[in-house]
Parts: sequence; structure tokens; C-alpha cells
Amino acid sequence: MAVVSAGLLLYRLSGGKPEVLLVHPGGPFWQRKDLGSWSIPKGEVRAGEEPLAAACREFTEETGFPAEGDACPLGEVRQRSGKRVHAWAMRGEADPALLESNTFELEWPPRSGRVQTFPEVDRAAWFDLDEARRRILPAQAPLLDRLAALLD
Repeated sequence: MAVVSAGLLLYRLSGGKPEVLLVHPGGPFWQRKDLGSWSIPKGEVRAGEEPLAAACREFTEETGFPAEGDACPLGEVRQRSGKRVHAWAMRGEADPALLESNTFELEWPPRSGRVQTFPEVDRAAWFDLDEARRRILPAQAPLLDRLAALLD
């Protein structure tokens, strides 16, 4: 059965044009990857949890920023792994310099017996929609198009 995740696409208007907040995954696997590796803040929906509640919880866990505002559904995308991601757009502000992500532990280097702690998200940034399309995971790019259509 496919994993179900939920996330928020925070946006703001800058000079009348939309910008979106994307996050870069932390940990050693993503350290040198940039284009096509950024994401909306998202995570697994827990058993019995409403997807929008999961999206708000995950947004706060991954960024340290509150999820406050009206959420507008952007639908679902399916990632290459088969994971289904339900997403909502929310207008808001956040300062990427104040990012505070939750962490995870991983044996690194592999088979070293050494467990290290890494942030789930190592950075966040605001991007206009054109740059966001270059940065975001390809499977999540339709969310940017849906946001643009919503704002038109």
C-alpha cells in the first residue's frame, strides 16, 4: 500500500508575483543535490489523522514555523516512489534564516556503527514560480501550476 503524506505550500506575493517556500531535505544523501531535490514541507499522515492536520503538523515540525491561515486544496500528486502527497496552499510569511527542523538519526557512514543526527530539513528558501519549478522534485511541480491557476 502506498504511503500517504500531506504538506503545505506556503506562498506570498512579492511585487504582485507569487513566491513559494520550499525546503531542502537534510542528511548526507541530499547534501550535494540541489535542482530537482527541494520539496514542500510534508510528511506521513498518521492513522486516524486528517490529512490537512498532518500537513500543518509536518510543516511546523520541519520548519519551526506555525501553520496559520486559510488552506486551499491543491489536490494530490504521486511521487516516483509511489508515495501519494496531498497538498494545500496557504498564504503566509516565514524567515528562512529562522528555520528550526526536527531531526532524525542515521548510521553514517554506512556500516560504520556510528549513529549521527541530521536535520530533516537543512534549509528553506523563497522562490518565484519559475525558479521553484527548477528546484522542486519533478513529481511535485504540478502543485506549482495548480497554485498559479488558483491565484489567476
